[in-house]
Amino acid sequence: MFKINRQLKGSLYLIACSFVWGMAFVAQGSAMDYVEPATFVFVRFTITFLALLAATPLFTKLSGGPKAGEPSLKAHVRAGSVIGVVLGVASMLQQYGLVHTSPTNSGFVTALYILIVPIIGLFLGRRVRKVVWLAVCLSLTGLYLLCVGKGFTVNPGDLITLGCAVVFAIHITLVDRWAGDLDPIKLSAIQFGFGALTAAVVAFLFERPTVQGIVQCLPFLLYAALVSGAIGYTLQLVGQKYTDPTLASLIMCLESVFAAVGEWLATRMGWFNGQLLDGRRLLGCALMLAASMIAQIPDRRDITGR
Repeated sequence: MFKINRQLKGSLYLIACSFVWGMAFVAQGSAMDYVEPATFVFVRFTITFLALLAATPLFTKLSGGPKAGEPSLKAHVRAGSVIGVVLGVASMLQQYGLVHTSPTNSGFVTALYILIVPIIGLFLGRRVRKVVWLAVCLSLTGLYLLCVGKGFTVNPGDLITLGCAVVFAIHITLVDRWAGDLDPIKLSAIQFGFGALTAAVVAFLFERPTVQGIVQCLPFLLYAALVSGAIGYTLQLVGQKYTDPTLASLIMCLESVFAAVGEWLATRMGWFNGQLLDGRRLLGCALMLAASMIAQIPDRRDITGR
């Protein structure tokens, strides 16, 4: 019973993570009118890093101070540097993909990490439950209905975004392997610091960042940095401490559902020129939600221990 409770706890954290990520869709798309992709990721990650750095002493105090046997700062930096670089690359690929493809195609291709994560797990010798494979197939069907219209075509932007999905899958796998015993706030701050450095190299070598462009899209940057970044990715680190990586990726792909809802709301309010939720997209949302619930069904050995 304890294992089931831990899984449910992790799933709730990851659903909240998916919500704040999905609601960032409009902000990320709108920001591309003012700044280039790597510049956006660099400034966004820098703000997130500074916010988490400032919050770390407070969270340490609230948790009762450093605990005996807690991993060293060196251990946090060792893990955070690698997953931070991976996260920076994935985020830049996502933003570059958005420049060359439609948001609907981008949402579908990015969420293919739900299929890539269990495949990586198989190579690492991880058992994937049959019910989870069923949920993955159901979720992929829902994603197709939600994100792909009748005129779906593959273009260079889709291929860039497919690379993003692969790198996000690697990030999820690395978090699962390394984040278990580490402090999520410290680890999150470090990963964003290294992610910002990675994006800065690309931005200053291949783009022309301007203060004017950054100021013009500051509201979008602040949401993406503080809510989607500082809160969302910290929720991911906490949630994955209690959740199998395949199930985690399945829950986090609900980001596409919340993105569709956010796009619908922004379009209805006149803030964004996007798509409304028709019957096809609503069915896609329903299938993805059903898949996430099916994946929560415990395996027999989780209940009986055999």
